Amino acid sequence: MEIRIGIINTGRELSFETSTGADEVRSQVTAALDQNASHVTFSDVKGNSYIVPTANLGYVELGTEESRRVGFVA
Repeated sequence: MEIRIGIINTGRELSFETSTGADEVRSQVTAALDQNASHVTFSDVKGNSYIVPTANLGYVELGTEESRRVGFVA
């Protein structure tokens, strides 16, 4: 699943692929915001970790969990 995160006062967004499900990411972000946590942590399919300050979150866009199709559609 692709995640795109908009960060306040930054011209670019953070975009990466993760194997974590959409519901789990949604609950992780919601819990961090509800508990006034200073940051939220994500990891991608390559093993990289991303720490994003919750005070600077502009938006979090969760992509679809479907796998990409390969080939031609008739």
